[in-house]
Amino acid sequence: MPKASWLADLPTDRLIAEYSMWSADLIRMADDLKRIEAHADILHIDVADGHFAPALLFFPDMVARMRAETALPIHVHLMVADAVLLEQIAQFADAAADLISIHVENAAVADEALDLVAARGIASGVVLRVETPVERAGAYLDRVSFLTLLGTAIGVKGQGLDPTATDRLQQAEKLIAASGRRIVLAADGGIREHTVPLLRRAGAETVVMGSLAFGAEDLAQRMRWLHGLGR
Repeated sequence: MPKASWLADLPTDRLIAEYSMWSADLIRMADDLKRIEAHADILHIDVADGHFAPALLFFPDMVARMRAETALPIHVHLMVADAVLLEQIAQFADAAADLISIHVENAAVADEALDLVAARGIASGVVLRVETPVERAGAYLDRVSFLTLLGTAIGVKGQGLDPTATDRLQQAEKLIAASGRRIVLAADGGIREHTVPLLRRAGAETVVMGSLAFGAEDLAQRMRWLHGLGR
């Protein structure tokens, strides 16, 4: 398990490296986990129910097995319908997730969901789909540690970055500043070598890396490049 202060220990002087396990080799995930462990700051686990998002992935038992293999913080991103959200939170909390993010679009149950995450002693976050107005996140900023903006349509790999992504990050950065709280601003989707510098300049503190990390021939070199990107 990560130490209790893992959020406070996240770097503030460089991009945080959040690795999406959806882009790992799903047949050799344990090998990929060992390969990235020295380079990743956070593991990102996408969970989709085939309704809220078109994909079907991942499950609590897999997260529990990852927890047995690594001390890296595990961020579970729930892309699920309201009807199953609370149960999914309970299951991934039992699997030892360190951070659970729900969607702002789960508004009907969001307050109850965030209460449940807090009751389990886990850090919480909120995520916005690319079409959702950024200001809707404001209602939750007094109780979350992460704010993630999707830069592509939800639950579909390989898309280009939406042209509104950088403006939306700048809006979110202003909301966070107004809250007076330390909230990590994350960009997820459309993460490519040519888009990461744009997202960083727009305010992203972390990017959810898929093929940009797992497809790198020299991962150490890729991370030196990432860490060298300034505002």
